[in-house]
Amino acid sequence: MHIITVPHHVANIIVSLIIAISIFLSFPVLAHITANPNETVAGTYFQTSFRVSHGCEGSDTIKVKIKLPSGLVSVRPQFKAGWTTEIHKRKLPNPVPAGHGKMVDEEFSEIIWSGGKLPDSHYDEFGLVIKLPDNTPEILWFPVTQECVKGDLQWVEIPNKVPTKGEEWKDLKSPAPFVRVVKLPHHNHH
Repeated sequence: MHIITVPHHVANIIVSLIIAISIFLSFPVLAHITANPNETVAGTYFQTSFRVSHGCEGSDTIKVKIKLPSGLVSVRPQFKAGWTTEIHKRKLPNPVPAGHGKMVDEEFSEIIWSGGKLPDSHYDEFGLVIKLPDNTPEILWFPVTQECVKGDLQWVEIPNKVPTKGEEWKDLKSPAPFVRVVKLPHHNHH
C-alpha cells in the first residue's frame, strides 16, 4: 500500500472546493417563467404557453396569475384539468373592433389558474390563444405571479426601454415573460 502525503494547505483547498461544489449542487437551478414560443406576427392569432419550471424554493405551485398587456380583446386560456380559470377584463373608454364585425368595450387584463397543484419537481405550461391587433407593440410583456404553498415568486421585472449598463432580460433577477411581435409589410394589390 502506498500512502500519498499532501501539504496541509493543499488539503484545505481540496476540502474547501468539495464543500463549495456540494453546496452549489444542492441548490435547485433557478429558471425564469418564459413564453413559448415568444415570437409572432401582428394581426394574427397566436398560441403561446407560459412554462413554469419549478416551485418556490421547494414549495409546490398552486396559483399562476398572468397580467395581460393592454390592447388584447380576444384571449382564450388553456383548460387545465384540476385547475380553475378566472378571466378578468377592464373597461375601455371607447368600443374597439374585435374581428368578425364585432365591437367590444372591454379588454382582457388578467388570467388566473388556481386550485391545482404543480409539484416543485415537475414543470407545466399555462397556455393562451391571443388575437393580436395590427398595431401591436414590438414587445408584449406578461408579468406573472407564481403562488406556492409557501411563498410566491414575482416574475415582473421589465428591462429599461433604453438599456443602461447593458441591462437585458436575462440579467434581471425576476424578469417578466415577453413575446416579440413583428409587423409584416402591407402590400398594395391592384
